[in-house]
Order: sequence, then C-alpha cells, then structure tokens
Amino acid sequence: MPEENAVVEAKATLRFARISSRKVKIVADLIRGKKVDEALAIVKFTPKASSKTIEKLLLSAIANAENNHGMNRGNLIVSEIYANQGPTLKRIRPAAKGSAVRIRKRTSHITIKLREAV
Repeated sequence: MPEENAVVEAKATLRFARISSRKVKIVADLIRGKKVDEALAIVKFTPKASSKTIEKLLLSAIANAENNHGMNRGNLIVSEIYANQGPTLKRIRPAAKGSAVRIRKRTSHITIKLREAV
C-alpha cells in the first residue's frame, strides 16, 4: 500500500546527450525550483547551447506528469534537475611532428523531476 503523504514525482531522463554536463548545469541552475511555465520561458530565451535540449526534456516531463500521473500543469514545479557526466567519446587529431592530440567529446545524462506545489 502506498503511503498517503507520499510525494508523487514525474520525471524525464535524457541519456547520452552530446553536450558537456558542465554546459547543461548553467541552464539547469536557472530553472531549479521554478514553476514549469516560468521555467519554459527562461529556457526559451536563454542563449546557451543546452537550452533547446532542456526545453524538449522539460516538455517531455510535463507530458509524463499529465498523462502518467494525472497532475495539473498549473501546479507543477521543477523539484530536481541535474546533469551527470556520461561516457566520453575519444577521438584523435593529427598534430605537429607526426604526433597526435586526443580530443574528448563529452556526453551527459540529464534528469528532470517535477512535483505539484503544495
């Protein structure tokens, strides 16, 4: 039996996003704790590389909340958003004197959790 005071959370996760988690965290910090409509407005007008990715993920989390958990969109807030480092793709670029330089293409796992405001 589920507890009566259990907090229901809706979440959406994007794994192996081809952007560094360091770049994602800049935008994630802007919307943490905000209402979803305000968070969408912030993300839409933030000129950062990760804004489009976070916007799509936030819309997915909102859809999950409405369809899977029956939550009301007007009461939703971004309770948690975090970006963890994923695997790094290693590439090689030729350099001077016949040597090679390693290029690290970083990936990240982004998670957004929404809950209804009390």
